[in-house]
Amino acid sequence: MAKSAGFFDEQHKLDRISELGDPLERLNKAIDWSLFSATLNKHLRTEASGTEGIPSFDYVMMFKILILQEYFGLSDERLEFEITDRFSFMRFLGLQTCSKVPDSNTIWHFRERLKEGDVVRQLFERFNKQLKKHDLIVNKGKIVDTTIVQVPRQHNTREENQSIKDGEIPESWSKKKDS
Repeated sequence: MAKSAGFFDEQHKLDRISELGDPLERLNKAIDWSLFSATLNKHLRTEASGTEGIPSFDYVMMFKILILQEYFGLSDERLEFEITDRFSFMRFLGLQTCSKVPDSNTIWHFRERLKEGDVVRQLFERFNKQLKKHDLIVNKGKIVDTTIVQVPRQHNTREENQSIKDGEIPESWSKKKDS
């Protein structure tokens, strides 16, 4: 029987990730994220679109998403999945398991808006200066997207497989062909 989730289970999981040496936790502590707020707010400021508008996500959190994307080599779709799936990504972004995660379209739209005026380049330059200030480097990596697919079942008999290994055409195949 499966154990039901307890009140402190999420914290226990995060504590264990910390014990194992979460590099994103170290990065989060080293970087002064407030240095990015003014640029992001200035460039992305929009007028309220009425009561029907969807509330936007925090701009600094969205920039941190772009950092994850850049350094882990993730597509927008895969990034949405990884943020939803990984405790270390959620903690880095200041999210909890119950938090709404930006979808792939939101991530794409945010990045495209930052490309206007070359703001994304300026932000990454500032980020890299912060890394150097703290004697940190980020080695880019890849998270491999594993796809699980159903494969066709093998329908050959043992005798047919042996004939194939012997370089012969199984006798039953020529019978099937003649029918």
